[in-house]
Amino acid sequence: MKTLKIQLNLTEAILTFILIISFSAQLFAKTETEIIAGGERFTIHSKALNEDRVILISLPDNYDNSEFDFPVLFVLDGETHFRHVSGATDYLARNGLAPGIIVVAVTNVDRNRDLSPVHVDNIPTSGGAEKFHKFLKKELLPKIKKKYRTSDYNILMGHSFGGTFVGYSLIEHPDVFDAYIAVSPYLQYADNYILKEAKANLKEKYDNPKSFYMTVGDEIEYFSVLDDFSDLLKARSDKGISSKYVQMPKDNHATTPYLSAFNGLRFTFSDWGLPDGTFQKGLQAIDEHYATVSKKYNYEVETPENTINNLGYAYLGAGRIPKAIEVFKENVKRFPKSANVYDSLGEAYENNNQNDLAMNNYKMAYDLAAEQNLGTASLFKNNLERVSKAN
Repeated sequence: MKTLKIQLNLTEAILTFILIISFSAQLFAKTETEIIAGGERFTIHSKALNEDRVILISLPDNYDNSEFDFPVLFVLDGETHFRHVSGATDYLARNGLAPGIIVVAVTNVDRNRDLSPVHVDNIPTSGGAEKFHKFLKKELLPKIKKKYRTSDYNILMGHSFGGTFVGYSLIEHPDVFDAYIAVSPYLQYADNYILKEAKANLKEKYDNPKSFYMTVGDEIEYFSVLDDFSDLLKARSDKGISSKYVQMPKDNHATTPYLSAFNGLRFTFSDWGLPDGTFQKGLQAIDEHYATVSKKYNYEVETPENTINNLGYAYLGAGRIPKAIEVFKENVKRFPKSANVYDSLGEAYENNNQNDLAMNNYKMAYDLAAEQNLGTASLFKNNLERVSKAN
């Protein structure tokens, strides 16, 4: 069978993609968002947009077991990117490469309207970015801060037309977000409107340091304007904005978001992970590192539970049981609502032949896990029963 090859002008193809995604997003928001797992869902009425908007929320694993605040990642085209972005934030936090992050995914009603900064004739509803930004800043962001424990560090991520909006937000409203992830941003929109605005209005200094991560796949028509935009960021705001521009020639417009979310967050929190040698110096050195991190990100960052737990197990594995007990007890003090910290302390006591103390902590771990419906409850119960029989 012969294959018919159809060649389209790339600009026309991208505009077609934008329109198709916009239409399918409307269907998704109406019929499928209720069954999305791994998060919360609510509807907010926007006065700025004169409509209801569906918002999807993913909370960090340790949100309920802690009392501190978390940075917030606002994700455009939320119905498309909610799951894979939430997975990226979870993986990075679990491995100490980023903090726990509250993901706020904004689903679409009319993305052509909301994400475009000015009107163009071939997209009838275009030009509503200012109203959409007002919705984010004046309505959604305050609701998120009221409803959840959030820090003052906000990140914005957008793909394609969403990336256009990310660039628009940095230039026109730089006070709202601290970090930006622009994935295959369509900056040639409206005769390179964003680039022209950047040349005229991009600031040289900001009250707080900013981060801008930008990617592109094999989209050749994007290269020229993105090259110029990246050069402008470095030339104009090198001290105010930490920026990185990555070309991904083996990926295309559909595959860039998955990798860009993960790598963009790694870049945003590039100073988060412990430097080589700090872990071996002990808890005081680790705490000092996160105090330095707090200054960079302009909010109080506490040493993660997992990091302290790993330190305790390092001592335990090295046979330094009293030191392991000391570290695990400190973790219990800092994270009293976490079932896992009691289980770890119980294990250290068991290794030290202090079975009564081990039983007490295993029981606390099991009770908390059962109360919180954690899958680890059965494991903690087995630990409790084992020590009870041996006692």
